[in-house]
Amino acid sequence: MKLAILAAQNDAARAAQDLLAARYGAAEPDEADVVVALGGDGFMLETLHRFLGRGVPVYGMNRGSVGFLMNDFAEDDLPGRIAAAQEATLHPLRMRALSNGCAPVEALAINEVSLLRESRQAAKIRIVIDGRERLPELICDGILISTPAGSTAYNLSAHGPIVPLGANLLPLTPISAFRPRRWRGALLPADAEVVFEILERDKRPVAAVADYTEVRDVARVEVREARDVSLTLLFDPDHGLSERIIAEQFTV
Repeated sequence: MKLAILAAQNDAARAAQDLLAARYGAAEPDEADVVVALGGDGFMLETLHRFLGRGVPVYGMNRGSVGFLMNDFAEDDLPGRIAAAQEATLHPLRMRALSNGCAPVEALAINEVSLLRESRQAAKIRIVIDGRERLPELICDGILISTPAGSTAYNLSAHGPIVPLGANLLPLTPISAFRPRRWRGALLPADAEVVFEILERDKRPVAAVADYTEVRDVARVEVREARDVSLTLLFDPDHGLSERIIAEQFTV
């Protein structure tokens, strides 16, 4: 088993990288059977984006802060842990953002696609799902749609629901909704196509963000699940991503 061992830019991650490379060797990333990512959730997202399209599984170990997408760090028997690991398959969201006079920008989001106001003015956004207008005007600081894996991240902080893997649902969550004040979002089928149209955009500019890709002053944003793109994460038995998502709902 050829392992590529990558580390975030912090002392704990780099020290772990040196330790594991000395013990198990380190293959070049393009030649590896498995990528070992040492860091936190942010570094895991960077690693997944880096290897999009290659199909190589990623086994993370926490050398960062939260580490929701990571396994516990341990030096011993790394090949054995990887061989026994459970696979979790993720599909990112594909964002297509349009601005007047500019070419459309496409990007993939493993966590979420978020729309955020750029100024002191609240955003005004029309929401269309599968060609049908569902909300003619949402006045808010922003709105996001997340993957199940990303439902425990920004989505949860915005009071959105946690969605288990395999539920085939995508949470749509407003950020500080002003009107309609009592709208708390929706759960959409995974194959839904969601379109956000920005109203009064000259007065109320909005940015669209797909993980690391930000597009300013958007006019229209289209989002749907990218079923043609698969990402494979590896987790220790009894600590898989599905179990973590369920357990997170009982954390007090």
